[in-house]
Amino acid sequence: MITGFDYGTSNCAMGVVEPSETNPDSVNLLPLENGKAFMPSTLYALERELICESVGLQIPDDVVKQDYIGLRAGPLAQASRVRREEGIEQDEQSLFFGQAAFEQYFSLPEEGYFVKSPKSFLGSSGLRPEFVHFFEDIVTAMMQSIKQRAEQSLGDTINHTVIGRPVNFQGLNADKSNQQAINILSVAASRAGFKSVEFLYEPIAAGLNFETGLSEDKTVLVVDVGGGTTDCAMVRMGPSHRNNVDRTKDFLGHSGERVGGNDLDIQLAGKCLMPLFGMQSDMKSGLPVPTQPFWNAVSTNDVGAQSTFNSQQTGYQLEQMLLDAKEPHLIQRFIDLRNEKQNHHVVRSSEQCKIALSNAEVSNVDMSYIEAALGCDISRTQFAAAIARPLSKMVSLMEDAIDQAGCKPDLIYVTGGSAQSPVIRKAIEQKLGNIEVVDGDHFGSVAAGLTVWAKRIFS
Repeated sequence: MITGFDYGTSNCAMGVVEPSETNPDSVNLLPLENGKAFMPSTLYALERELICESVGLQIPDDVVKQDYIGLRAGPLAQASRVRREEGIEQDEQSLFFGQAAFEQYFSLPEEGYFVKSPKSFLGSSGLRPEFVHFFEDIVTAMMQSIKQRAEQSLGDTINHTVIGRPVNFQGLNADKSNQQAINILSVAASRAGFKSVEFLYEPIAAGLNFETGLSEDKTVLVVDVGGGTTDCAMVRMGPSHRNNVDRTKDFLGHSGERVGGNDLDIQLAGKCLMPLFGMQSDMKSGLPVPTQPFWNAVSTNDVGAQSTFNSQQTGYQLEQMLLDAKEPHLIQRFIDLRNEKQNHHVVRSSEQCKIALSNAEVSNVDMSYIEAALGCDISRTQFAAAIARPLSKMVSLMEDAIDQAGCKPDLIYVTGGSAQSPVIRKAIEQKLGNIEVVDGDHFGSVAAGLTVWAKRIFS
């Protein structure tokens, strides 16, 4: 079987082509979790070491499996030791994915190992080999689970796939970062059991899905505001173009950067929620408390920030801050958050607030999971002010793609979960002028486009 695979920063989806009477490229997104086509990009392990063990057990190809066992001999031995020491039985479920991973983390945040949006880390600069191997294992474990679920839905084996990729995984050292990320995804796909894997830019994939419904030729600016990146492409589309296998001449310009929905969540959490934990408060000296520990806490897509936040040095810094603060109860609340590893939960609350503000002027953020009655109201105006900086970067990327093309688009096609926000829509209209803005399937367009392309190149 042939599939398109959207291994997304926020959600994962997989599709197959099921031709209809009116559309030979009709796409069906496969149910992956509780009958839903979109599974959150999350993993929770009872112990971090057990991820490697699970990957080894689930590799379907014997040659690939033996090669993996040789490469991971040390970590696999460590996993066996952890099982014995922690009393985890071999038949006990040790890894959870999607919503189940969230539920495990929310119930026991101080235990186990939780990771959200691992795709955000794949292009990180300066990753040591052991971290590259660890991310290979995380991505492989997720791909194995998704592929198995999709195959169960289909009742058939999936051998070939096209995986979406952003224009740039990382802003700095883009070429090197892109190659590192693609290598990780390729290795993971092979270990998950895919025989053939190709990659396609996500904004182009979103555009291919949109193109199937065009009745006349258009020059379209495709804007994909994903969880980890914003990607733009200027593309000639329509009946004269869509059947061409080589679309090189139709792609007039593209841009992309590591700024997406996660960055909006982080900015909102930092500026509107972290004050509840002492950010923006004062020391007894009259000076403001240092802000970096608070930003490190909510920067859950930054390996370095998370390492620093969980370091012993930060622990000492917060204890001293507690002694010197005018409002020590706020700093103690922040220390409790850190000890209970609830920073991911805070960013998740920020994300839910962002989503709610797409349909409401004000949203209440309930953080009673940290302390009884803790929470606050956040308005759409506050949200707009909080995300001004990343939103400005997103709009600049749109302008860059238009400048590369050397012409104005006939329309703007926006997709991606965060693109639903009226704040983002307003910014696009204010900056780019009187150009029609069309909403796509904010969650399924990339997966659908990848599936259409997979059929064309593998059939």
